[in-house]
Amino acid sequence: MNKLVSVKDAINHIKDGMTIMIGGFLGVGTPESLVDALIEKGVKDLTIICNDTAFPEVGIGKLIVKKMVKKVITSHIGTNPETGRQYNEKELEVELVPQGTLAERIRCMGAGLGGFLTPTGIGTIVEEGKEKITVEGRKYILELPLKADVALIKGEKIDKKGNIYYDKAARNFNPLMAMAADVVIAEAEEIVEIGEIDPNDVMTPGIFIDMIVKGDK
Repeated sequence: MNKLVSVKDAINHIKDGMTIMIGGFLGVGTPESLVDALIEKGVKDLTIICNDTAFPEVGIGKLIVKKMVKKVITSHIGTNPETGRQYNEKELEVELVPQGTLAERIRCMGAGLGGFLTPTGIGTIVEEGKEKITVEGRKYILELPLKADVALIKGEKIDKKGNIYYDKAARNFNPLMAMAADVVIAEAEEIVEIGEIDPNDVMTPGIFIDMIVKGDK
């Protein structure tokens, strides 16, 4: 199966109302070409799962500014004033999740787990509406897995089978998200031949990747 497709063909798989995971940390490691193609297509009512909403002019922030998002599940919105404005005006639903909890909820889906127990958030609004379980006298919150219809991720080098090498901190949430969505689209800084990435440097195996696009950002 040839996984190499155009950005336009890849984005055609995304429809209104879908839940989308997007990698990146303040825009670093975010697949900007795929985000821009989403904007061009004009999809709406998206639920976005991400570490943060970046900045108004960067990455996920651009989707917020264009009001293409109905809900964001994230750990941080402070660098994007537009996210806060839309939330305060009830134009956008924001579910704030502690960063480690967010990462583990995504990882749980990829690992086939039913959830995990964490003390993080006990005694705060984080625990509201969630099941609490006591283990050896200590109270924990049961956090459930997070799944997406599509994950958009970015790698520094991707071979034609989809094996990915990420550059330094750009790795962030990308490997976890690659395991937690029905369809995974990977944007490459550079596409290389099979075998050009040392197996020791493969951070996401190609088995998780459905489509590969060449980024122009």
